Amino acid sequence: MRTSWLEVDLGAIERNVECLRRRYGPGTEVMSVVKANAYGHGLVEASKACERGRASGLAVAILEEGATLRDAGVALPILLLGLALPEQAPDIVRYGLEAVVSDSGLCEALSRAAVSQCREAVVHLKVDTGMCRVGVEPPEVLKLAQRISSLPGLRLAALSTHFTSADTDPEAVREETRLFDQAARTLASAGFGDLKQHLAASAAGELHPSTRRQMVRAGLLTYGVPPRPGAPLDGLTPALQWKARITQVRRAAPGATVSYGRTHTLTRDSLLGLLPVGYADGWPRSLSGRGTVLVGGGRAPVLGRVCMDQCVVDLTGLGPVAVGDEAVLLGIQGDQCQTVDHVAAQAGTIAHEILSRLGARLHRVYA
Repeated sequence: MRTSWLEVDLGAIERNVECLRRRYGPGTEVMSVVKANAYGHGLVEASKACERGRASGLAVAILEEGATLRDAGVALPILLLGLALPEQAPDIVRYGLEAVVSDSGLCEALSRAAVSQCREAVVHLKVDTGMCRVGVEPPEVLKLAQRISSLPGLRLAALSTHFTSADTDPEAVREETRLFDQAARTLASAGFGDLKQHLAASAAGELHPSTRRQMVRAGLLTYGVPPRPGAPLDGLTPALQWKARITQVRRAAPGATVSYGRTHTLTRDSLLGLLPVGYADGWPRSLSGRGTVLVGGGRAPVLGRVCMDQCVVDLTGLGPVAVGDEAVLLGIQGDQCQTVDHVAAQAGTIAHEILSRLGARLHRVYA
């Protein structure tokens, strides 16, 4: 019997992709983002669910993620979002991955690899509209596009960007879209008018429909998590629950201190429960004295510091609770719900971090 596990509803992921396809319409493809172990849901299993939901493609962050999917038999187009090193070009071509590019060095390496393997390398040119991260500056877009078109074995398929603050700053979205469109017009006037455009991730796709264009990179939405706290899901279903079994129940008197550093002192006769989860599993240490879990249909506060492998919760007043009873860290118990956004707010972070840090030792149960 596992003492802590994740329940992943693959049917929900499949239905979420189908829902997004209907929402965006026939002119906009859904590329499901499956980087970081599919946001904790399981890379291969979640990707195959996206495939069944008829996603048009998948997006990963690193070469190894794409290679794992190909080795598992996933046939969808796979885009490598993070910049690769030129030395990785042979494997990118070998595994049939598409690559984001923003400089000629990687393009030249991909061209050499494609020619040597008698294959075609597909690239997406990324323009930097404000992130100062991956991307070429707008004035240099045409020069790089022309260099790509001159290289054998290379096909420029798309133009992309990534918004800095799609969930919080509409004015920034408008300005960054303007810069992108300016670059796209420059390319079109030089004969590059047939490039697929993708600007929007989940937040922009929901909050700024004009940015959907030919494809949306759907991350959180694929897994039924809103792109900003409190936003409606509109037909999407959360696909993941995190549960654990109580491994100890004990009484403690006023004046007793809980966990490392004696940061919490009991002020009443208390019933304490021990959970076999800690920051090594992805239950953030910042939830110390701030987080809650669902037990017995109520909320049990986290007391004291979260440890590497365990944490203590306050069961006082929650009714009969015994060793082996189920606690819910993420998900639903009775009429109570603990969302990823709720936990992220308690931890002072974002949903992406909570999900992507769910540890490998958490057993994943797929349905």
